[in-house]
Amino acid sequence: MARRILFVTASRIGDAVLSTGVLAHLAASHPDAKFTVACGAPAAALFAPAPFVERVIPMVKRRRAGHWFDLWKATAGTWWSMVVDLRGSALAWAVPTAKRRVLKSSWAPKHRLAHLASALGMTEPLPPVLWNTPAQTALAERLVPTGSPVLAVGPTANWGAKQWPAERFAEVAARLTALDGVLPGARVAVFASEAERAAAAPLLASLPAERRLDLVGMPDLAMVHACLTRCALYLGNDSGLMHIAAAAGIPTLGVFGPSSELFYGPFGRRCASVRGPRSFEDICHAADYDYRSHDCMMLDLDAARVTAAAEALWRDR
Repeated sequence: MARRILFVTASRIGDAVLSTGVLAHLAASHPDAKFTVACGAPAAALFAPAPFVERVIPMVKRRRAGHWFDLWKATAGTWWSMVVDLRGSALAWAVPTAKRRVLKSSWAPKHRLAHLASALGMTEPLPPVLWNTPAQTALAERLVPTGSPVLAVGPTANWGAKQWPAERFAEVAARLTALDGVLPGARVAVFASEAERAAAAPLLASLPAERRLDLVGMPDLAMVHACLTRCALYLGNDSGLMHIAAAAGIPTLGVFGPSSELFYGPFGRRCASVRGPRSFEDICHAADYDYRSHDCMMLDLDAARVTAAAEALWRDR
C-alpha cells in the first residue's frame, strides 16, 4: 500500500509559502509517499504543481469552524502514514494515522521558518520551495520574454499600514533602471491581484510602455512564481508575493514597517530587508498606534534608502 501523508498548512498566502520548505523536506525524506495538502483556498494553486501531491483540499472558511468539519469528513476515511499539522489543530487526533507531527505555539524570537521546522523536530529553517508545470513555465516564457533584465515590483500588501506608497516604488524603479542605475534599461514587471490594480496604478502609469510588463491579475499564484523565476531582482512590501519571489530564487528585497523582518523577512542567501528609521517595536508600541488603521505607517522610509538597499543586494547577489 502506498504511503499517504496529510499536510495541513496555512490559510494566508505568505504562511502557506513559508510552509513549503517543510513539505519539500518531507517529500525528499519519503520519496514513495503521496501527499494530500489542506490549505486556504487562495494558496491551493501553489501546491497543485508539486509532482508528489496527489490532492489539494482548499479550506473555505465557514461559520462555527465548519471548514474543519469539512476537512475531517474529507480525510477521516483514509489511513494516513503521517499527519503533519502546521495549524496546531485537533485534526491530527481526529483522523486515523500512524504518526502525528503537530506544530506547537512558540513566542521565541526566531524566524517563522525555524518555528515551522520545529514540527519535524528540526532547529534549522527550511527555505521555501515552489513548483511549476511545464505548461506554466511555457506561459511564463511568453509573458516575460527573453530580453533586457526584469525588475519585479510588488507594490501592494494585504494591510494598508504596511503598504509603502506606489509612487515611491516608482521612484526606486526609475533610479534602478536609469542609465546609471544597477539595471540600466531594465524592464519593470508589476505584480498584484486584480483587486489591487488601483493601488498599483501610480507605479504602472510611471513606466514607459516599452519597458512595462503589466502582470497584475495573474490567473493563479503558481503562474506568478513561474514569471518571477524569469526576473532579475524583486522589490516589494512584506507580503505573500515577497515570499514567492524568495522561493523563486531571485534576489529579493522586502520593505518593512509595522511587521517584523525578524519573524517574516524574506529568507535566503540572496534576500534582504529594509525599513525606515523606526523599528517594528517603535511603530507598534507607539502611543498612537492603531492596528485597525489602514493608513501607511512607513512614510518615514524614503526612496533613497530603499534604492541603496536594492543596489547593495544586487551587487552582493
